Amino acid sequence: MTRSHASRRRWLAFLALAAASAFSVGLVWIRHELTGEWRYENLVWNLFLAWLPFAFALVAYDGYRRGGRLPALLLPAALWLAFLPNAPYLVTDYMLLREIEGMPVWFDVVMLTSFAWTGLVLGFVSVYLIQSIARRRAGAVAGWAVALGSLGLSGLGIYLGRVLRWNSWDLAVQPTAVLADVAERLQSPKLIGMSLAMAAFLTLAYATLYTFLSVALDER
Repeated sequence: MTRSHASRRRWLAFLALAAASAFSVGLVWIRHELTGEWRYENLVWNLFLAWLPFAFALVAYDGYRRGGRLPALLLPAALWLAFLPNAPYLVTDYMLLREIEGMPVWFDVVMLTSFAWTGLVLGFVSVYLIQSIARRRAGAVAGWAVALGSLGLSGLGIYLGRVLRWNSWDLAVQPTAVLADVAERLQSPKLIGMSLAMAAFLTLAYATLYTFLSVALDER
């Protein structure tokens, strides 16, 4: 694949993600215009956070392709892992259907699905980029270990954000408090159940998407 072709594919992927994001934000704006209320504006902020792991993964991936040394890749990779749960976190915003009215349910379902789908794709693309780095440096097994490990930790991260209301930057600002809060709930059925359920869903969804992409690329 030539460099110009790879660059064109990257821009097409970026434009697709940007268009999906714009569509999602547009639905929130339409809802505001029709109801006169800003009730789902938090989705826009959550979507912005979902872009961060994608951005950090891209920085790490480009740094690796330019021949960057491993220590230089550790910071963007660490930031990617810390912010990764923000991407699939958008799936949990479906719970807002129980709390917010004012529009037909079908409209809110479409809006929430648009945000959730965009967040998942942003997260999965970022995982794929980091997995590619690990695979090229240490082999396929290491690549999958990184991918599955990050998705498993994302399940826990989603619990921390949705239930305990911790943010990604709290890991850097007050890591002791975050870890202590988790330690107190290690035997909590809600922590275990929600974390495992989200991790299993993300793993299956990512593996499915990865498989289909692999088949499609092999047939080209």
